[in-house]
Amino acid sequence: MKTILTPIVAGLAGIFFIATNVRADDPRTNSWFTTYAGQYARIYTNDLSRTNGKAITTWTNGGTAQALPAYCGVQEVYSSSNWVYIRSTGLGSHVMGAWYLNTNHTQNFPAWPTNQKTLFRIPRTTSVPAAKTLSGGGAAGMFADGVAMFNNWDANYWNGSADVSSTGTNGFWNRDAYVNEGATFDPAYAHQPGSGQYHYHADPIALRYELGDHVDFNSATKIYTESTNTPTKHSPILGWAADGFPIYGPYGYAISNNASSGIRRMVSGFVLRNGQYGTDNYSVTGTQRKYIPQWASRLYGVATNILAGPTVSSSYPFGRYMEDNDYLGDHGYKQGVDFDLDEYNGRYCVTPEFPGGTYAYFVAINSNGTPVYPYNIGFGYYGNPAGGTVSIIAETVVTNFLGNTNLISTMNSPAVKNGSVTLTWSAIEGGSYQVEATTNLTSWTILQSGVSPNQITGGYTNTTSLDKRFYRVGRTSVASFDSAGTTTFSTSSVAPGGSASRGQTVTVTITLPSSPPNPPANAPITSVVLAGSITSTSNTDSTQGTVVSTFTIPSNASTGAQNVVVTFQSPAPTYTISSFTVN
Repeated sequence: MKTILTPIVAGLAGIFFIATNVRADDPRTNSWFTTYAGQYARIYTNDLSRTNGKAITTWTNGGTAQALPAYCGVQEVYSSSNWVYIRSTGLGSHVMGAWYLNTNHTQNFPAWPTNQKTLFRIPRTTSVPAAKTLSGGGAAGMFADGVAMFNNWDANYWNGSADVSSTGTNGFWNRDAYVNEGATFDPAYAHQPGSGQYHYHADPIALRYELGDHVDFNSATKIYTESTNTPTKHSPILGWAADGFPIYGPYGYAISNNASSGIRRMVSGFVLRNGQYGTDNYSVTGTQRKYIPQWASRLYGVATNILAGPTVSSSYPFGRYMEDNDYLGDHGYKQGVDFDLDEYNGRYCVTPEFPGGTYAYFVAINSNGTPVYPYNIGFGYYGNPAGGTVSIIAETVVTNFLGNTNLISTMNSPAVKNGSVTLTWSAIEGGSYQVEATTNLTSWTILQSGVSPNQITGGYTNTTSLDKRFYRVGRTSVASFDSAGTTTFSTSSVAPGGSASRGQTVTVTITLPSSPPNPPANAPITSVVLAGSITSTSNTDSTQGTVVSTFTIPSNASTGAQNVVVTFQSPAPTYTISSFTVN
């Protein structure tokens, strides 16, 4: 049984201990929203289940299915000097859904979310190239709750005669996801394709509510709305783009370089091309879309008249395409004076996490809280998007956070009243807990087994006539769940003199002693063994005197200096190489 902690109950006083997960100071490692990492992800399947608060933890709609419960969002965070790695189920910690194909909610959306088992990384060192990269389709970053951040594109574009689905490249008139797919978003402004990858295209309002970012929640309708009160604090970090720059909510300092200048909503640098602010007027039905705007011309590296768009009509209404928006900076207006956010939807500014200044993206909304173009991030990255999805961690890293069954539970101060002692503790959903008591810390009595928590809170009440009693709670089992995936660690090292960490996969280049004489290249190898019992999973010796072997080092392996023993097929010799360190 895993002991959580042992509070001492004496009269009305309680002594308790708190254990926490230690994280680095860099906001790239400590801004991840892990409060509900031990709670199952949930969905509403329709409006009735939403208004009645009837969420489910497993689901299928015939197309996509979540057969076992999966924990919410971020489950692992690792970091090196250059990267931060985040493993996530990709499922929101707020209740997701319901989804429909139309605004009157009569047609059900065909896809529901599923555990994505994603390993995403962001760079800790940023760079700003002159030539910008399209944020394109798919995940352009990850929000703090582990949900994918998509840009403003719905992966369809005008090809000269019709709108067509993209295979990964953009056209010159690209459809706006919020405008064209907004009907399919849930109350959190998110949805998913057939792959089940839940993602936000616009203002992640449910996450913002969880983070305390000026959002109200109606407990009856389960709908989120922008608060009508005056904002009083800077928005929190909501996530990170693949270029390593943070994305904040809509509220920042009024003056970009002055943290004492007050708080206000950041104003988008984009407006519709409706004839105002010196823009072309494409808002009238029957008008031919002649030119893409200058921001698009710069980003795509083409002339503004490369391809005319469709005539404005009921089939191709004004606002349908991202290129129906223009950037005020191209019409004589000044960032920091007339608007706040540049053509990538960010600005250089000071923030609570970066008092010395950073480039940062901001969520774009209008004065009544409605998302406005370009929503979360522009169609191009400001920085170099070196981050993204990876399959392995190929370097030595520090563990910053581990979720679900690795979470350290903590006990709250016991509540004592009229002979009853009520214990509450942080738990993981699906866990089974056992409560024990003693008066002497030697002999323990089981008071209750099989205590199931209420999501992530465990509780038990004991009635006793004793003046003093000790209690402890332990988790005895966990129900089956769909994990966030297994992180594979792969590093390289050398022997003698190199090192590797427990729990990692390491490729070791082994230099053989010169005596006795080395076998020829490609001589057959019988085995390579590290620390007496860790056998390599692959070996090569294409160069005489050098063997390259891969080891998966168990998490409970002995640490310190270890030997590597290389045994060639008889009659070749066996070599022992010392001073390889397991950390």
